[in-house]
Amino acid sequence: MTSAEKGKTADAGYQVGVRRTWPVPLEVAWLWLVSPEGMSVWLDADAPRRAGAGVAFEARDGVRCEFRVVNERVNVRLGWRKPEWERSSTVQVRTIEASPDKTTISFHQDRLADAATREAMKRHWEDVSTRVGQALAEVERKARP
Repeated sequence: MTSAEKGKTADAGYQVGVRRTWPVPLEVAWLWLVSPEGMSVWLDADAPRRAGAGVAFEARDGVRCEFRVVNERVNVRLGWRKPEWERSSTVQVRTIEASPDKTTISFHQDRLADAATREAMKRHWEDVSTRVGQALAEVERKARP
């Protein structure tokens, strides 16, 4: 595989993943992630009231999203399409218990058109992950007695 093929799969185009572990319990991370407040952070959207299969909306930057799967405390999967893209990609966000008081949040996107798009989306999800960490730190700070 050459460096130009990094992240390319045989059947799902290019893909990218970003994951970080945060010092919050899985339940706290999950409830925040699927809340309107959390979705407004990681989706950069005036979030829908709930994350449920079939719920569609548009992000502030024109990205069209539709939740396809919501598995409580495990993952959400959604179609994600920028206005200039020919087709939708698939974004999956997973919550993974790293320990009783730590949760890994993983952002994975596939069905990307090319290596340049993959690199752009890698930067995007790294930025999102940073914003999620900042927001979760605030949630955790407020929850402390």
